[in-house]
Amino acid sequence: MSPRFSLVIPAYNEQDYLPRLLDSVDRARERFEGGAVEVIVADNASTDATAKIAADRGCRVASVEKRAIASARNGGAAIAEGEVICFADADMQLHADTFNAIDERMRSGECIGGATDLVPERWSLGLLATFALLKASIAIQRVNGGTIFCDAAAFREIGGYNEEKRYAEDMEFFLSMRKLGKRRGLKTVLKTRARTTISMRKFDKHGDWHMLYMLWWIPLRYGSMKNLVEAYWYDDDDRF
Repeated sequence: MSPRFSLVIPAYNEQDYLPRLLDSVDRARERFEGGAVEVIVADNASTDATAKIAADRGCRVASVEKRAIASARNGGAAIAEGEVICFADADMQLHADTFNAIDERMRSGECIGGATDLVPERWSLGLLATFALLKASIAIQRVNGGTIFCDAAAFREIGGYNEEKRYAEDMEFFLSMRKLGKRRGLKTVLKTRARTTISMRKFDKHGDWHMLYMLWWIPLRYGSMKNLVEAYWYDDDDRF
């Protein structure tokens, strides 16, 4: 019998954060009575103990060599057996009612998928300002984050995440999911009652205001958006 959910976790050198996420996943699985939840860690060419930690915790491990988060998500989804595929980043923490909340929406038969919404693990004035702008963007674009979920058949019909994009691939996927849902007369969920907690590690390193002014740095420090993306999300030495 297929599991109800497949949770895909893209991970590159996440040995410090992955155990915390998996602890939160265990709590959510224990509370969920609507079926089985398989956990897949898409190891994106890690050089640390990420894959071993995942295997030791009973996760399925998908090895993905192409260093791109879209590729990691797709690589994990490729072996998923669940009716609904969910995606959470390795530095997140699931709410204990995550699977119950998603299940309620998906079993209504009215939804193709959506997002749980997100909440930062701490607050400050800079984070309040940043998230105020984020919420305004969500309201305008009708695209949200947190734990993303999608009917498995619909995910495959969409073709998954665009592996040619190095950033904003999640927004593109969400828009594609919403478009397919509209054609089928189905809704796309923008939030559930169980929000996902997101890490503030980038803000801890670069400052709580950095996202509000870093776009001004592109021509001065990096020359292009491509260079900024590589430095901010992909460089091994994290030189941003």
